[in-house]
Amino acid sequence: MKEDCLYSAYTNVYKVSAVEVLSVRVPREVREGLEQIARLEGRDKAEVAREILIRGVKERRVEAALRLYREGKVTLWRAAELAGLTLWEMIEELGKRGVELQYGLRELEEDLEAALGEGSS
Repeated sequence: MKEDCLYSAYTNVYKVSAVEVLSVRVPREVREGLEQIARLEGRDKAEVAREILIRGVKERRVEAALRLYREGKVTLWRAAELAGLTLWEMIEELGKRGVELQYGLRELEEDLEAALGEGSS
């Protein structure tokens, strides 16, 4: 992935226009792994690290939203919102991860409100 594509993906995922500096300490093995991937792909280590962070943050958002959904703490609509996914993308994630669809009156009411533009959950 070219760097301009990475920034484009970053902007699309997080809806931001600026990239910020983040300093983080990692174990030596992680740094060495980043360097190895960068060499194998002929890319900059920082570019590889950004891509991994973007993917990782997105994945963790999905995992957290699915956990809350499984625990009955949020509706499917809200879980999708927390994960940064559309409702259909979240349903697809449920299937991929073997999470049972839970749908009751509460979910129906929230979906109707959201569809009619009355909810801001």
